[in-house]
This record gives sequence, structure tokens and C-alpha cells, in this order.
Amino acid sequence: MKSPKFLFLILPLFILAGCSLADRSESESARSGTSSSQTKAENDQTASARQQNPTLQEVSLKQADQSHSMAEAMDRKIIRDADLTLEVGSPAEAQRKITSIAETLGGFVVTSESKQRQIGDARQELEVSLVVRVPATQFGLALDQIRATGSRVIQEKITGQDVTEEFIDLEARIRTQKALESQFLEIMKQAHKVADALEVQRQIADVRTEIEKLEGRKRFLENRASLSTITVDLQSPTAIAVNTSGFGRNIREAVADSVDVASTIVLFLIRFVIVMIPIFILVILPGWFLARLALRHTRKMHLARERSSDSPSDSP
Repeated sequence: MKSPKFLFLILPLFILAGCSLADRSESESARSGTSSSQTKAENDQTASARQQNPTLQEVSLKQADQSHSMAEAMDRKIIRDADLTLEVGSPAEAQRKITSIAETLGGFVVTSESKQRQIGDARQELEVSLVVRVPATQFGLALDQIRATGSRVIQEKITGQDVTEEFIDLEARIRTQKALESQFLEIMKQAHKVADALEVQRQIADVRTEIEKLEGRKRFLENRASLSTITVDLQSPTAIAVNTSGFGRNIREAVADSVDVASTIVLFLIRFVIVMIPIFILVILPGWFLARLALRHTRKMHLARERSSDSPSDSP
């Protein structure tokens, strides 16, 4: 059983959790109060500026709104992705251009895959698939330049995911876990029993594991929000099939087919004869010769038996 003294040492952990929540609410209220005071000061300055120069009143308001919206946009964590399918004249050349665009804008190519696609009996087309990552601030510019490499945009999909709330929650949880770790370290210094020390050490290990997991998720969100992902599929122009069928064309095709069949038959006979020549020389001809010798030998044996059977009857 755990000693009451050890339980008394763990009791401040619950007080710490309540204090962290109270500090968070106080910081939020102080932040809101500071922002309100700043807003009041800005309004006073704006009013004095209006009185001094009334002609710039509307322009100042618009500039203030734009700057405020830009500041909010810079603080948000948004994951932007795009998926494009372009029709290009030369997929290999477009691949080199897109790689150059990504590197020029401070990004890089994650994967690049090329494959040949069979079209018809003898025609092949090259298909290229690229995955590039560019800074989020250059996302729109990169899309425009990548679109310009193709003659036609077959498919385009742009997605955005706002992870600001999750990012803020991760930061708060990391601070709470670090404070809890510090408290456990202080308790560890005051533990005199081995069982108590082992229990606190286990709690510290659990807290450290949780901190590493939260920090890993935070780094992942920061990386995805700072670098946007663009997937590009490059295809050659699709050939348009034109139907030129008619009576005369059908007759010509029938004659051509008959000629092909006749030539196929002639070629088959020629190949058959050529293939049968070595078979005839090496198999059929020696077999026929051996069969003839065996037949001649059989006849001689038969004649010898007949003579031997007739010779005793002729003697006195």
C-alpha cells in the first residue's frame, strides 16, 4: 500500500491541473482585454486622423481591415492540396518544367513516375505522374505556372483543411503535460521508498510518451501547413477516331483481307516444306531405308527356310 505521505505529494498534481485551467482562462481574458484596449486606442487614433484628413477616411478603414485579415490569415494553419491532370504535347518536357518550377519556388519533387501506355496495336504513349511540395505562400503561383505547362486542364481538384484549432489544442496539452512532468520530477526527489520511486518513474515515462506523441503530431501539422502538396498527372493528347467507312472502302478492305489470307496460306505451305525437309532427311528417309533392309532380310530368311525344308525330300 502507498504511504499517506506519497498520496499527499501527488495531491498537488490535481491542484496544478486546476491552476493551469484557471491560468488559461485568465490569459484568455487578459488577452481579450488587451486586444480591446488596443482596439480602443486604434479607434481613437483613427478618429483623430479622420478629423485631421477627412478625405482619407475610407482608404484608412479599408487598409486597416485588410491588414487585420492578413494578420489573421498568417496565424492560421491551413493544409492545402491540389490534384491536376494536364494534357501536354510532350510529357517528358512538361515534367522537366514542373520540376524546375518547384525548385524555383523553394519546393521539391517528392515522387516522379513515368510509364508507357499501349494505344492500339503499335502506338505507345508516355504518362508521367509527379508529386511536388511547395511553400504554402507560393501555392497559388505554383498552380498557375503548372497549369501553363499544359495545353488543356483535364481535371483539377483543390482542397484545404484548417487545423488551427487542433494546433492550438496540441500546444496547450503539451504545456500541461510538461508542467505535470516537472511536478512528477519534484515528487521523485522527495520519494524515500523504492516502491514510491518506481511508481513516480512509471508516471514520468507515461507523461514523456504523451509529450512526444503530441509534439510529433504538432510537427506533422506544421510541415503539412507550411508545405502544400500538388499531384500532377501528364497525358499526351488523345487521338480522335474518324469514321471513314463506305462501300468502296469496304471492297478495298475485303480485297486486302483476301490477299492477306492467300499470302498467309502460301507462307504456311512454304514454312511447312522447309520444316519437313530436315525431318524427311533425318527421320523418314533413314527409317524407310532400315525398313527396306529389314524386309529384304526377312525374305532371305524365309527363302532359306523353304530350301532347307525341301532338301530332305529330294534325297534317295
